[in-house]
Amino acid sequence: MGDILAEIYPWVKALHIISVIAWMAGMLYLPRLYVYHADAETGSDQSETFKIMERRLLRGIINPAMISTLIFGVLLLGTPGLVDFTDFWIWIKLAAVFLMGWVHGNLSRWRKDFERDENTRPAKFYRMVNEIPTVLMIIIVIMVVVKPF
Repeated sequence: MGDILAEIYPWVKALHIISVIAWMAGMLYLPRLYVYHADAETGSDQSETFKIMERRLLRGIINPAMISTLIFGVLLLGTPGLVDFTDFWIWIKLAAVFLMGWVHGNLSRWRKDFERDENTRPAKFYRMVNEIPTVLMIIIVIMVVVKPF
């Protein structure tokens, strides 16, 4: 299996990067939609439009992109000579990816709250949440590129 992964490494890496870009685009946009949705009147045409946009973004882009990111990431982890698990950077990166998944799960749960017209959080909450994926992305990129530890 290791020989095959080494041969297809450039393709796996490219598909991983493409998947990460798509996942992050959605993770940065969805909380911004929630900011506007939180200010929309419940039951209004605007609120109903946000529900459609949020559902399509999550199900059509964010969820598939996360799944493909994780699949290609695991393949990269299994590529011989690519990762030394005695290095600390990989553990920080994996922790940040785990946290990104946790944020993703919360965004999914909050979408269901909006869908049922049960959101209780103000727009300001979602403005703050919007920064979390950015911070995690910065940590992940630095760990992978710089490998400071």
